[in-house]
Amino acid sequence: MRSCCAVYVDVGYLLAAAATRVTGSSLRRGVQTDYAQLIEALAAQAQADSGLPLLRINWYDAGGRPGGMPDLSQDEIGLLPNVKLRLGRLSYTGEQKGVDVRIGLDLTIQARQRVADVVYLVSGDDDLTEAVEEAQGHGVQVVLLAVPRNDGKPLAAAKHLMREVDRLLVIDPETIDAAVRPTAIPEALVPSPPGEGEDAPPGGGDAVDESDACHPDDSCHPDDSGSAGDPGDGAHAPARIRRRVTRVAGAVVSRGAAHDAPPTPPVPVPGPPPATPASPAVGAADGGSAPGAPGGEADVETPPLPPSPALFARRKAGGVTLPGTVIEPTPPPTPEGLTSDVIDAVARQVVASWCSSATPDALVALRAGAPTIPSELDRALLLDLSSLIDGADLDDETRHGVRARFWYHIARVRPV
Repeated sequence: MRSCCAVYVDVGYLLAAAATRVTGSSLRRGVQTDYAQLIEALAAQAQADSGLPLLRINWYDAGGRPGGMPDLSQDEIGLLPNVKLRLGRLSYTGEQKGVDVRIGLDLTIQARQRVADVVYLVSGDDDLTEAVEEAQGHGVQVVLLAVPRNDGKPLAAAKHLMREVDRLLVIDPETIDAAVRPTAIPEALVPSPPGEGEDAPPGGGDAVDESDACHPDDSCHPDDSGSAGDPGDGAHAPARIRRRVTRVAGAVVSRGAAHDAPPTPPVPVPGPPPATPASPAVGAADGGSAPGAPGGEADVETPPLPPSPALFARRKAGGVTLPGTVIEPTPPPTPEGLTSDVIDAVARQVVASWCSSATPDALVALRAGAPTIPSELDRALLLDLSSLIDGADLDDETRHGVRARFWYHIARVRPV
């Protein structure tokens, strides 16, 4: 049997560590990954380092659908050449189950059968140390292939695991930077900096821009901007906005019928009744002239027509954002340990990464569940802090501190 190499990929570690390198947070939902490009690059690096042909890549992850079933992206990964999809499952709290066990069993069983002479393990989990020792006992060389930090050192890899493997190798940084990109909020959803644009109305809503008088698919008509009492002057009346579907008297009518529909009656407003041409005596007692008379103005102005219903059918908020300037990289810990600035920076980065793919409904649900932090977010907070001190355990004061800063920044998040 010819010699070959194999790659065992702990996807949870790979994406969490890659997200930390790219965004500063280990939150997987904060990045978008080109899996085909990433897998091809890992295979090429393993073959180039070992000088042996690749047997296959074993891809270990938790199934994205209930019962450990693959989601759409995992289905596509399983169809790639020389890729074996090995799935665990997610618990009700969002934790992976069965993934580490599958990696350990496959590593020991296939080493006993000498399926491959050199195994590249993409992981940082200390629980795999005993499986590595067992594989080495059967004559298999195990190389730890870790995600690099910005300084080139391995990221989030346990010391016991690094000590037991035969060699330590980092993934080519260009591979991570090219295949893993931050999940960015679309520019249309990013709010303008303070001082630009119109001020937001009271209550936190968005300002209404009435400058666009027509829908892009409609043409403007000269008589669309006038009010019922002053058909030729639209200066004091809001512009009518055309839409493909318009509501008239609460009913949806077709686009053509909307153009032919009678004007919407004005909404009653408190105060004296509006002047009409049938009441020329209005204002006469005060020396004024009748409304509509040449050279005169009425004392009581005719209220403008209410805005078109389409004006209120505005875009709903589609995302959330953390206001402020560009997120700076997390400062390194001082010799005294994790300072309050470092803890705050980690919490802020996790919140910013979560905002990149969250919705207003998700924000409402998250705040409603306070003070309980979802397991995915809590795990990212603790993992990001721990990685700054080489995986050391965090004391209770630090854990409480980063969680408190998390809720502080969540309170600042707003829909956009």
